[in-house]
Amino acid sequence: MAGSRATAPAAVAPASIVRAQQLAAFDQYVLTSYAGAHLTSYGMSPTVYREALMGYYTLTKKGAAVAGRQVLTIIDYARPSSQKRMWVIDLRRQKVLFHTLVAHGKNTGNDVAQTFSNVEGSEMSSLGFYVTGQPYQGKHGLSLKLHGQDARYNTNAATRAVVVHGADYVSENFVRQHGRLGRSQGCPALPVQQAPQVIRTIQNGTVIYAHGPSSVNFSSSWLKLDPAINAFAQLRGLQGS
Repeated sequence: MAGSRATAPAAVAPASIVRAQQLAAFDQYVLTSYAGAHLTSYGMSPTVYREALMGYYTLTKKGAAVAGRQVLTIIDYARPSSQKRMWVIDLRRQKVLFHTLVAHGKNTGNDVAQTFSNVEGSEMSSLGFYVTGQPYQGKHGLSLKLHGQDARYNTNAATRAVVVHGADYVSENFVRQHGRLGRSQGCPALPVQQAPQVIRTIQNGTVIYAHGPSSVNFSSSWLKLDPAINAFAQLRGLQGS
């Protein structure tokens, strides 16, 4: 049509700029959600929290975890068993739902966790990311199946019967008497009173991240930065243009 003017195509930001924007948005979210949930007062390491979120978003984007279940559980085995080292966090409300004791395997260490394994019969804890499965009634009462997501580190969790359950050796009283918690056969065992509540909260498709001490060799495909920030951006509608 005479006198009409063609519309210029929208400018597309270079990939490097989009990535920088996504990384900045992710790091800002880590900081604001860490502060919003008051994780400093709960003793949560910012570095461990950032790692947990990286795995959480990548697993959720790939469909391993349920996207609508914005609940993240972190276990920090770098801390001694006599300290509360498990946090269940509601990411949507930026709120710590549970902060509790959790046991490690009898061959993983005494009070301090030192050795981890994915081998059946090792009676050691396993590091890495898990997605929770179905609860069931077992010999320890209500228990929760776990599906390990890290090859070589925790993928034998199901065959090893590594599950979340309650145990009477996980209590403040046991710590006062022995200076540490009792130990499991590799399960992340919880206080008997809290275990059913925790299990019902995290069951059916939420992410657990079991972090270990710096002295332990561990690597995870879920802790690669680019897939993590891409998943974060897509799930939060920040793809860029």
